[in-house]
Parts: sequence; structure tokens; C-alpha cells
Amino acid sequence: MGAQVSGKFVKQVKKRIPWIDHLIEDYSTALEFNPELIDYTVPKQSTCLLCRGTKMLCGKNRCPLLERFYNYVKMSKCFDGTQLVGDSPPSAFIGRKGYPYVYAGPMVPPERGDTSIFDIPELWFGKDVEEIIGFRYKLVRGMFLTDVRKVNTENKLLTDTRELALAGNPVDSEIILKKKPKHRLLLSSEVQPMGPSAPLEKISIGTFKIPKLVDKVYFDTDLKAKDGILMLFENKLPVTRIQRILSVGAMGIKNNRKLVPTRWSITAVDSNISQTLREDVKDFPLINDYLVYESNYLENRFVVLMIPRPWSYELIEAWFPGTLWNPDRNNIGIASDWEPYKGRTTYASIGGCYYAARLAVTEHLLGERRQAAVVIFRETLPGNLMPLGVWLVRECVRDALRNEPLKFQTLENALEHIKTRMRIGMKYWLQVSDVLSEIRKQRLLTKFLGS
Repeated sequence: MGAQVSGKFVKQVKKRIPWIDHLIEDYSTALEFNPELIDYTVPKQSTCLLCRGTKMLCGKNRCPLLERFYNYVKMSKCFDGTQLVGDSPPSAFIGRKGYPYVYAGPMVPPERGDTSIFDIPELWFGKDVEEIIGFRYKLVRGMFLTDVRKVNTENKLLTDTRELALAGNPVDSEIILKKKPKHRLLLSSEVQPMGPSAPLEKISIGTFKIPKLVDKVYFDTDLKAKDGILMLFENKLPVTRIQRILSVGAMGIKNNRKLVPTRWSITAVDSNISQTLREDVKDFPLINDYLVYESNYLENRFVVLMIPRPWSYELIEAWFPGTLWNPDRNNIGIASDWEPYKGRTTYASIGGCYYAARLAVTEHLLGERRQAAVVIFRETLPGNLMPLGVWLVRECVRDALRNEPLKFQTLENALEHIKTRMRIGMKYWLQVSDVLSEIRKQRLLTKFLGS
């Protein structure tokens, strides 16, 4: 879809992604958020890698890969009643199925005390899968059906859920469920795992305090959602908390406020922040050397290559045979997406991980006050069997960039080093990399003109 008449664009965006019109107003950014415009004509063996259980490209109602995993995982019943008292981290979830009529509700564990770590993925890096799943499975999700457009109605379930989600510390909560919760782990490529759930009948919350800045964004009904997101980020609020605030309809122009499905709010926040930081980074001088950073966590290897060229960005993911999103037992699945200096005009085919990694990269470059072309190589090794959400990508790239980089004088030397760190041969990465292809062509042309 190219740059067409504004009126047609607005009509199409509101039809396809009705939640976005109150959050994103410029044409190129809104296009970036329209996954329905992606051309999914891809080789058969890579369909699962691009879908990841969210787009149902195989035509089935349920993802067969996730269903197989659900059958494999047996969860103990940490809570098996209908009345639950505990301290919510705080946490809330907004679904997307049936939009604009979705299931929303609070998430409460049967535990008292400081439960905040249960819903702050920024604190999870370095922990093992079992511990992370333990955090999430303790959270019981109460659900009620609501219209995302009616955030200002006198609905106590919705009001209490929103106020709980805005709190700065764990909130004393009591929920009464209509029936015993289903003990099933909900998995997603975008969202962190979700635990037991049941229809919600009643919620009661104790006293709580909303941080001053969050309170300001909530009560400033003339502040656009995008500006609220950036204000919270600039004041060091964790990205996952900003996502939750957006999700419960607590920011934006008063009459435009809506609930935003949790899955969408994650990508919306990552993309909005990184897009703004990207434009700031373009004003900085180039880095001086070819820099290579690395992080290894939960059978994921991330190598970040920064090149002394104007901004461009690419994420390349390689999934080994038998890993969750690559059911092929013989071939490695590779998927990638990229953007040139001016950015992109379509939603990344590899989904929210693209924007999560871009946020980490632009955040780092802004701190260094430098500009670079960036290529991220990700290898997902055979031991990786469970999706934990895009927070994993964001935090792995952040971890890599916290480490001291190795410096190289030429691109060839940097790639030679990267080759020693990856299991997959460099020729396969080069075959799919648009950024490296462009840069290597430029180098060849410069060499030719100089001869």
C-alpha cells in the first residue's frame, strides 16, 4: 500500500485497526502497524516462523505447535477455589479475540507480600524458565467481557481493574470467580505466559498509590497517548509498565481513550518509543569502529553488529530444527526484516520482536550519542522450546549492549569474528541480510571508483 489520498488512508486504518487512530496519527507509522497488509507469500517451511501462533497462516483455528506443547506441559493446581485473596503485582490483561468486545480483568496470585516480580519482565533476565513460569502460573486471571470503547462507563469491574493496573506497588486484592479456574498455561510469541483463568464475578481492592507521573498522564485528558508514552519512558518507567497503562485505556485524549489488547499495547509502546529515539539518533555522528556485542540466555544467542554508517536496522532470526517455531526436523528456519534510513512503511513480518530489539538498540545509541547501521543476529538453539514473549528479545539485546564491545577496523574482520560465535555459517546470514548486502555493494562501488 503506497502513499495514497489521506481520506482513503484514514478510512482504511480505522476499518482494519480501529484502536490505532487515537494513538498514531501520522501516515507512515500507522501503516507500520497494519499486519493485514503483509504479503505472506513465503516458503512452506518458514510459514510457522512468520506466524508464531498468532496469524493462523496454516488455516487451522488453533496453532498445532502450541497445542502439542499444551498437551506436553502438566501444571499443578496452585489455586483451586473461587475466592482468592492476594497482592496483585499489580497486573491486568486485555484480550484481543472478538475485538472490540474483549475479555479483560485483573491478575492476582494467592500470595501476600511483595509480588511485583511476577509482572516485571525487566527483572527476569538471568532466571531459568521454570522460575519464570512459576511467577506467571501463580497469577490467576479473572475475566469479564467489555467493549474497548467504553472505558469511561460506570463499570466497577473495569474501574477497579484499571486503578489496580496503575498502582506503583502490589495491591491488596480479593476476587470472586464464577467457577474454578482452568489450569492451563496460555503461551504467545508476544506476551509473557499467562496462568489459570476464570470468569470474574466481583473484585475488591485495598488502598493503593498511583505514582505522580502516572497520575499526571492518567488525568491529563488533553495529552496524546504517544506523548504520554514518551513522557513515562523519559522518566525511567519500565517499558512493560507503560504497556500495561496503555492497555487499560489510561492515556490519550479523553474522548479517544480505549482499552488496547495487551498483545497490541506491547508492540505499540516498543514501536512508538524506538521510532522517536531513532529520529534523535540520526542527528548524532557515526560511531568510529565496527562494534560487536553478544548475549547468551535461555538457548538464545544474540550478536549485535554496529557499523559506522547512517542508520539502518535489521533483525535476522535463525531457528534450529525442532525448536518451537520451526517444526522442520531437517532444516534451519531463517526469517528477517529491516528498515533503511527513512524507516519502514509496513508492519514487520517477524512481529513484535523486531520492535522490541529496535527499542533496545535506539536506547543504547541515544545514550552513546552516536549513530550506526545495526544488524542483529539471533540463533535459537534446540533447547529453546517455549515462547516467553518479546520481553526476552528486548532484554537480551539490552544485556548484549551493556557489555563491552569488541572493536574492528573493517567489516570483513567483524564478520570473521561473528562467524566464530555462530553455529550457522556466515554465508547463510549474508544471503538473507538486506543491510549487509547494501553496505557491501556500497563498499565495492567505492573501491571501483577509487581505482
